[in-house]
Amino acid sequence: MDSHNHKETPKMERNILIQKYYEEKRFVDSSIQSFNRLLENGLQEAIEENKEAEPTIIPANIEKFKIRFGRITVGKPEITEADGSKRPIYPMEARLRKISYHAPIFLEVSTYINDVQRENFVAEVGKMPIMLKSKYCHLDGLKREDLIKHGEDPSDPGGYFIVNGTERVIVHVEDLAPNSFMVEETDDNVYSGRFFASKGSYKIPHTFERKKDGLYYITFTRVKSMPIVVVLKALGIIRDEEIMKAVSTEKNYDELLVNLFEFVEIKTQEQAIDYISKYVGVGQSKEVRVERTREILDKYLLPNIGMESSARLAKSRNLAKMLKKFIDVANHNRPTDDKDHYMNKRVRMAGDLLLDLFRVNFKVLVGDILYNFQRIIKRGKLPSIRVIIRDKLLTSRLYSSMATGEWVGGRQGVSQRMSRTNYLDMVSHLQRVVSPLSSSQENFEARALHCTHLGRLCPIETPEGTNIGLRKNLSMLCSLSQASSEDAVLEKLRGAGLREP
Repeated sequence: MDSHNHKETPKMERNILIQKYYEEKRFVDSSIQSFNRLLENGLQEAIEENKEAEPTIIPANIEKFKIRFGRITVGKPEITEADGSKRPIYPMEARLRKISYHAPIFLEVSTYINDVQRENFVAEVGKMPIMLKSKYCHLDGLKREDLIKHGEDPSDPGGYFIVNGTERVIVHVEDLAPNSFMVEETDDNVYSGRFFASKGSYKIPHTFERKKDGLYYITFTRVKSMPIVVVLKALGIIRDEEIMKAVSTEKNYDELLVNLFEFVEIKTQEQAIDYISKYVGVGQSKEVRVERTREILDKYLLPNIGMESSARLAKSRNLAKMLKKFIDVANHNRPTDDKDHYMNKRVRMAGDLLLDLFRVNFKVLVGDILYNFQRIIKRGKLPSIRVIIRDKLLTSRLYSSMATGEWVGGRQGVSQRMSRTNYLDMVSHLQRVVSPLSSSQENFEARALHCTHLGRLCPIETPEGTNIGLRKNLSMLCSLSQASSEDAVLEKLRGAGLREP
């Protein structure tokens, strides 16, 4: 009898734990947090990246004209009726009337003539689709009875959008972690290093390789197969001894000596920049190509570290440490990186993917405002910016992507029509994680069950056929943590006693 009770107790406890977990949390909580974070911080970050715009054509009597964008806020979902009146709208009405469940986006705009403010106003620049049960949704925090009153299923989890009356899900996308240097073996004893530098709208791949001549090369944007030693010298580490110390202070790397001997005649930073510029700006005058190379080194080489010339030394140190790792892996002193390990992956949720969409389309809106401004200036008038903001432009572009699933960067199927065959089918769809790899190629390792999937991704639920292992589902009790900014992490580490050199 005792042994029987002993077996029953853990099962009872487990049921209570799972019940308690779902009383406090929903399985779409991570998606909702991601969307909330987008509206609270993400949109403002996108505005900060493009906070000033200067038209190229301005009236002759004005020296300087600037348009500045300030605070961005999002309202609550509303509908504008045919007679122009606005009122709040609930999801069920949007479904039945085949309209979108969206909220207005308000942006503070100011113009400056010769650094003196001319006008300052808050304009509606578009509509943002609102995720059901998120902080900005009317259903947030409603009790069971109130949900029923508004025509909602009280057990519906939310976490999806309503676009033109259709329920659409933004499917999670798994991607390689940005700003993390990974070295893998491509063929027998041929190694390749990859680093995706990500900052705001910049996402720049950097590739490391060692060629048969024994030299180490780096490739990024316009700079193809450039010797790393030359790049280090262009960033400000000139002396060979300094380069050796930057790579390692513990032991000498003899492989580096060949690289140092090869470029021993480059003795100044200017010479190194000139060397790179000959490959970047072919056929341009020396001043133009050197200036262009400096810009490339500042903007496109490791932009995650900084985009000012003051960040060059930090970039050179990071580059040297990456080179050390690359040499260590190539010499079998360190294991290669496993890109299928979930430590090296990040799952991009609705907030993250919508931010990409908003960022690109806000730039289009700014370009459109400048174009309309310059068109009116040519007629000899100075227009008010309030008149030339086309709020339909941003809305229609956001909705076009949401309705078709075609995202920026050429990805397709990011937003999908939610399957409502039954409740479990809906749960499964809201938990889906898709890999960007092509389903027509083999990619054996990516399809295999990795031990780091356990507890995070369901080891059973994946389709058969070409998509096997590429389309996965989060496990029922899995919750995803939100990304925190590097500055916040550094601040915490400094508080814990980190000393910087």
